[in-house]
Amino acid sequence: MNVRVRGIYTTAVTELFHNGDEDHAVVQASPPIRERFDTEFSVAPADVRAETTFDRQGLTLVGTPEHVETARTRLQALSRDTLAWADPAPAGAVFQGVVTDTLGSGAVVDLGDAEGFLPYDNSEQYLEGDETLVVQVRTPEPPWGSNRPTLDTALDVETDLVRLVRGGTSERTGAANLEDLLPVDPPEGWAVRWGRDEDEASMDALADALRAATDAAEDIDTGLAAADPDDAPGELVAPFGTTHVWFGREGRFALDEYRGRVTPTMPGHHRIKAATNAASAAVDFAEAICGPRAASAADGERGAERPASGAFPFDVVTRQFGPVEGDTVAIGHGKPDGRLITLGRGEVTNREPEGSITLEREMHPGGTYDALGVERAAGDVAITKFVEGRWWYATVYRGEDGTRRGTYVNVCTPVEVFPDQVRYVDLHVDVVKGPDGEVRRVDDDELDAAVDAGYLSEPLAEKAREVASKVERAL
Repeated sequence: MNVRVRGIYTTAVTELFHNGDEDHAVVQASPPIRERFDTEFSVAPADVRAETTFDRQGLTLVGTPEHVETARTRLQALSRDTLAWADPAPAGAVFQGVVTDTLGSGAVVDLGDAEGFLPYDNSEQYLEGDETLVVQVRTPEPPWGSNRPTLDTALDVETDLVRLVRGGTSERTGAANLEDLLPVDPPEGWAVRWGRDEDEASMDALADALRAATDAAEDIDTGLAAADPDDAPGELVAPFGTTHVWFGREGRFALDEYRGRVTPTMPGHHRIKAATNAASAAVDFAEAICGPRAASAADGERGAERPASGAFPFDVVTRQFGPVEGDTVAIGHGKPDGRLITLGRGEVTNREPEGSITLEREMHPGGTYDALGVERAAGDVAITKFVEGRWWYATVYRGEDGTRRGTYVNVCTPVEVFPDQVRYVDLHVDVVKGPDGEVRRVDDDELDAAVDAGYLSEPLAEKAREVASKVERAL
């Protein structure tokens, strides 16, 4: 399997695939990666493209479905809290969609098992609503994001080395085009556009790329020919698969270990880089200042570099980039199915240099607190302490007069305290303590259901049960 990698996880993932398994190789490596690794990288077609997600939380994998699955399995083996979800609207998939709503800049399109967003600039048709039209997924979105996948009515097949455009015109120069020199004929009605790495790739690699793109284009033609408007909304053809991988805290530190085999890596390298662009730049600066550490001439092991020793520098990172006392931070409550729910925002009332923050939120009256059965009253506040790396966090609800109205302990993947959001994935099982002192454990059935649905692994679920038992005994 050939993998093309881009983004903040590139060095670690390159080490994981290129040197971790002889059946895998990284291709089309960027210039910095070529300099960093003492090896050659071919400019061959990629079976999987791995790109960092918009929020730096993980990777989006796009490629042939079987290879995407292989890459997902390899990445999820990094840690218990590395989670992944297949996208129902994969990159390059073609749908018969139905317009359900029109917004200021585009239309919402029902795709069947998902919704997409079609910018008006991506359609020559005037859209009012209820139209049925053929669309293609241009930019997929991870399930924890707030955006819909971006759609287009123009159809193409885009790979790293070549792009085929349906209905496009060939870029003729008067001389023979590159595709004329290859033993592959592009499909009728599709124009060829070569990528930036064309000059570095061998003729065999270019032929392989064109052959794979041609197969995908022919699949699209077949799907369009068989389309029945009465079946809308629904998928016509999906030449490629797409899976989104989210790295938990343990996963990011596991990636640090892989990166540390290649180049100097500070504690929490990927954990810090996932926070903000400014933090990412600061990490690069700090590691550049440190410079490489030479290995002993007698040390014949590959990779003179090692991860820097020491604990994650929580105090330094939060002082520099936040959050600090007085900041407002959101609670990013990830769900096992990949969705992200924001449980409100709170003010940081305390920050401990050893690795924790305390948030205080004003609660709106009405309804009851989950599992506690206590009514929310005017003047109630929720006080939550988040400890970096802990598999649980506790929220204490207090009334206006300071009386304790209940405690809710949420069991989750290891907490990460980012500058503007606390992030984790909820593991369903929780422990509550009512105002009368009664302790109860709840939602074990939802945890079991998440395992049965394939959202959580059994080792991760077992960890959640173990944590819940310890918390229950402590309360």
